[in-house]
Amino acid sequence: MKNCLRKFAKCVLSILAPVSFFSGCSTPQNRTARESPEHAYIAYWPPPAGGNQLRVAVKDLIDMKGVVTTAGSEYFAKNSPPASRDAKCLAIARERNVQIVGKTNQTELALGVSGINKYFGTPRNRVSEKRKLISGGSSSGSAVAVANGTADVAIGTDTAGSIRVPAACCGIAGLKTTFGLVPLDGVYPIAPKYLDTVGPMARDVARLVQGMDLLQAGFAARYEAARAPAKSIRIGRLYVAGTDPKIDRAVDEALAAKGFKVVVLNRAFKAKWEQAEKDGRTVAVANAWFTNQKLSSEREVTLGTKAVFALGKIEYDLNYRAALKRRAAWQHALRQTFQKVDFIALPTLKALPPSIPFFVRGPVLEALTLSLQNTVAVNLAGNPALAIPIPVRDEAVPVTSLQLIGPRLSEAGLLNAGRIIEARR
Repeated sequence: MKNCLRKFAKCVLSILAPVSFFSGCSTPQNRTARESPEHAYIAYWPPPAGGNQLRVAVKDLIDMKGVVTTAGSEYFAKNSPPASRDAKCLAIARERNVQIVGKTNQTELALGVSGINKYFGTPRNRVSEKRKLISGGSSSGSAVAVANGTADVAIGTDTAGSIRVPAACCGIAGLKTTFGLVPLDGVYPIAPKYLDTVGPMARDVARLVQGMDLLQAGFAARYEAARAPAKSIRIGRLYVAGTDPKIDRAVDEALAAKGFKVVVLNRAFKAKWEQAEKDGRTVAVANAWFTNQKLSSEREVTLGTKAVFALGKIEYDLNYRAALKRRAAWQHALRQTFQKVDFIALPTLKALPPSIPFFVRGPVLEALTLSLQNTVAVNLAGNPALAIPIPVRDEAVPVTSLQLIGPRLSEAGLLNAGRIIEARR
């Protein structure tokens, strides 16, 4: 396996012009595709000038009738027909006739965490003026579309952090929903039995509420009913080894500034969290191999993605069953913790997002980014989690991300807490 990874390690980033794979008559609003702003989109339909509809971008892992679902892959772009129907998660958006502005770019098959896509081009992260940072994956284009102002809301997917990681990298907000809350019919599968979720991304909580209201009928009313002051909210603070001290400091200051009741979680819970992170990664990569193994010999699939398949096969054979057996105990540990606190807080990423090297070393960069994220334990449990931007004291990168984790179906309460955190003093 090590020799295989060394072979794949030297990859040079090539940014190609975005490509669209549909005819004018098959686009949702019968509009012609345009060049993608900052490689955020695989298919982009700019809204009419002067329009005031909510602009929604859809990750290209989600079927849209008449448009090819590429999953960020050259193979599907060249070999798949347009989708015959919309994914179920788009039903409310269609009923309300929102302005769908495009299908957003992503890492190939949603299997990378850096946000890099060699075929469609890599979405450009502008959160720093001094460094060329990764945009985070796999919903990289969704995060950039929101950050550059071409979309008000982006619909992404999150299997192991794919909404929260790019949200953290690009300085926006992202909500990973409770497993099973939003239907997955018509969403390209990674780990649909255990981990896959659909959720919104936006600049702020108000827009996230609008995004959730497109995914779950009546959510806006539930959010209004969940409004509560900070002093009534108990936050369990989790400290994770290897975190940059300035990021921990930023999280602590953000919580203290709003007056939450903060309780430090003990070492026993931290140990369970660390085991769940390992188990979640095993389940994610093993399912990635299981659902995509038919693509292992396709020449249009990149070597880096095939390396993920190879690792997934190893994890499936050696560790997968044991990881799944520990899942119920981890879910129980979270339920017990949520009897003492309302939400759990920790950084979304242990460090600021890394810069993109001139020579992009595929598996090396992906492994580095994977080691920074604090997200997959939440997917293994099935709980919802919110990534919210907060300021950080750094000369080059002005923002980091605070992650709040809640009990199952606590999305409205999570967004209320996020609203308090983002409010100016």
